[in-house]
Amino acid sequence: MALGVAAALAAGTLGLAGCGGSSSTTGTDTSSTPGSTNSELAGAITVAGSDTMVNLAQAWAEEFMKENPGVQLSVKGGGSGTGIAALLNGTVDFADASREMKAEEIAQLKAKGGDAVQTVVARDGITIIVNPSNPIADISKDNLGKIYRGEITNWKAVGGPDKPITIVSRDPSSGTYELFQEKAVGKDKKYAKSAKLLPSNQAIVDEVKANADAIGYIGVGYESADVKPITLDGKSATKATVLDGSYELGRTLNMYSSGAPKDVMKDYVDWILSDVGQKIVTDQGFVTVK
Repeated sequence: MALGVAAALAAGTLGLAGCGGSSSTTGTDTSSTPGSTNSELAGAITVAGSDTMVNLAQAWAEEFMKENPGVQLSVKGGGSGTGIAALLNGTVDFADASREMKAEEIAQLKAKGGDAVQTVVARDGITIIVNPSNPIADISKDNLGKIYRGEITNWKAVGGPDKPITIVSRDPSSGTYELFQEKAVGKDKKYAKSAKLLPSNQAIVDEVKANADAIGYIGVGYESADVKPITLDGKSATKATVLDGSYELGRTLNMYSSGAPKDVMKDYVDWILSDVGQKIVTDQGFVTVK
């Protein structure tokens, strides 16, 4: 994303005192056609959470504010856990999450008088990546789990060179970290102590690019020519495999609100789910909801 856009979005956080009531509409007609400019739509929306979703969320915000100049959108990353914590504290309107809210988080929100409402806004597949120099092209889910648990430590054990494996992972505040643990490492298992924990998808891409012995995992929207995606049990994370559920590391990308979105918040969600908003999903390399 261009630095100018990032700066504009960051500046949008100034002067906003939390959320709840910050979203409003003005004028006699507050309806809008998804994808079209509504000069009467006005308000402020705060969004925080998933690093996987942050570029997508910023792209949505940029285009929506362009079409609706009266709306101010603030977008921050930090991880799914951070976004959900902010929603529980009442400091954001939407929590972006690349995992589903946990039962205890839903209960905490309910105890505060809120009601967790999930809106699936895109889909994703967690892609396994290695350095382009690595000859490995496919890995089994079983061996992937063994690598990340520290049970396999040399590439030779999975058909690669006789070299030690460098494990690269997201940090525990990440929804991707938690989902990968559940689906690949093992729900009741732990990551290897040697795993290098990094704060973002891009940081993992950079590390795997620089380290010939590394293996990492990222959201499909972060794939680049700098790293080599490998298949999982013969399958790639594609639109078809993510939608039909045959890619085992597929997931939904979600926006959570406390109660059903209303007023400008509802306009924003409806726009995200429109053809215009979903085209941005495709442009960002993710999979549309339908």
